[in-house]
Amino acid sequence: MTPDQLITFAAVAEHRNISRAAVALHLSQPAVSGQLRLLQEEFGEALYQRDGRGVRLTPTGEQLASYASRLRDTWQQAHAFRDALRELERGTLRIGASTTPASYLLPYLIAEFHRRYPDVTLHTADGNTSEIVGSLATVDIAMVEGPVGADLPPDTVVHPWREDEIVAIMTPAHPLVMQYTASAGPRNVALDDLGAYPLVLRETGSGVRQMVERAFARATVPMRVALEIAGVEGVKEAVRAGMGIGFVSAMSMRHEDEVLCRFSLSPEPLTRRFSILMPRASVPSRVAERFLELCLADAD
Repeated sequence: MTPDQLITFAAVAEHRNISRAAVALHLSQPAVSGQLRLLQEEFGEALYQRDGRGVRLTPTGEQLASYASRLRDTWQQAHAFRDALRELERGTLRIGASTTPASYLLPYLIAEFHRRYPDVTLHTADGNTSEIVGSLATVDIAMVEGPVGADLPPDTVVHPWREDEIVAIMTPAHPLVMQYTASAGPRNVALDDLGAYPLVLRETGSGVRQMVERAFARATVPMRVALEIAGVEGVKEAVRAGMGIGFVSAMSMRHEDEVLCRFSLSPEPLTRRFSILMPRASVPSRVAERFLELCLADAD
């Protein structure tokens, strides 16, 4: 039995899926399966069973998972301590980011960080907010949109970051565009009016979707969901194709060429704050601290 085998088992126990654990560990699926096989041989009995597309831990596996998770946390803290003692120029930074900051903020931040520290190795992982929060054990710093919830790993600090607005988007030929642009007022659209038309929503777990659903629920306006689709660009393409009204971050519309029209929601704009998450905040790596400083300074 080796530390690597236990760390691999901790990832499988966390994700309940060998493929997702392999992605989180930056290993191939056969490599993960090989580690698990050796570990099971060491214990002489099954530690998990296949369960549809995922795995289910046996009682022995559940007990071992608690030991493996503690070992993994200690191992990561030791690595963070080592990195903190090294020169910054030799460090490695693993960044997680949910869809909107990953697409519209992170590229500029990485470009500036690389200009300042060209020898730092950068690794990025993206997903929706729920996926990024679930992968905090494998990154040094993460940026997410919307509420992060209370179920965060111990020693994780949340830094409020930038503000963003969620806007409704539709094609220029949509009846609401003609109705609202006929007036001289600001380009705001009422939730009551949106509820009368088909809607295009992001996938479950998306921060944008969570906020939109809450807004409709507060206004007691029913939602006519025509399509659920992953990613910001997927929503925009579905709206272009005439599937209905979509909801995206205002910053994702910066380079649109009037093929889509955007409206703030009324009676109040739907705004949210991005957050930066620092797992293992008591022993952060020096490179993670510097990247955090860059992000906060950029927001100012």
